[in-house]
Amino acid sequence: MTSPRNGPVKPKVNHATLAEQVYDYLREQILSNAFPPGATLPEEALAGELRVSRVPVREALRRLAAEGLVNLTPRHGAIVSSLSPEQFLDAYRVREALEALALRLATPRLTPDDLAELRGLHAAMEQAADGDDVDAFFAANAAFHRLFVQRAGNGYLETLHAGLIAQMRRYRSPSLNLRGGMDRSVQEHGAIMQAVTAGDGDEAARLVGEHIRVPQRILEEMTEDGATSLPLRTCAPRHAGATLR
Repeated sequence: MTSPRNGPVKPKVNHATLAEQVYDYLREQILSNAFPPGATLPEEALAGELRVSRVPVREALRRLAAEGLVNLTPRHGAIVSSLSPEQFLDAYRVREALEALALRLATPRLTPDDLAELRGLHAAMEQAADGDDVDAFFAANAAFHRLFVQRAGNGYLETLHAGLIAQMRRYRSPSLNLRGGMDRSVQEHGAIMQAVTAGDGDEAARLVGEHIRVPQRILEEMTEDGATSLPLRTCAPRHAGATLR
């Protein structure tokens, strides 16, 4: 293909390996619940759909299994993993420990630019709450928490946290029915921000623990009442054709 003025047009090149592209595509399909918990992911069918060999599919599924997003079984292949209310509660408990540690490590490392970013994210949460925009609220909320994890300077912590959040984001349960409403959450994030601005990592860790324990208490009630499943989140999945090149 050529351009009359500029000569040959260079095609867009995706420099990621096929395995990385397959991994990215499958991971997004799982997190968007296009492949819901319990769904089977047969290598041969996926390879045919994505027009690749089974090798990059197999490698991608192994990576997803390492993240806990799929379970690999000898006879059934890959199955998308699920979380019961009890497992989700356990995930929240681990998240509380990870984020409390992140705040203790990150607080003395935060720069003026980091604090300005936190204020901007907090303002975005306030604006979303005022406009009843749940999606925008959770986007700013996730970025607020992620900043502390990234600034903690601990790669193991960041990897564990990212995998845990990926598992949890597939469900609606982290939403407002567990959080007690956006206004309450905005106030709690404001208190955390004040603590880190004052350089008090221990107080910030205590506050984030209280913040994360709000949904834990409701999940405890759900498990006591015998709930066996959690409602799934829904969002638009990515199309394979836009991913693999």
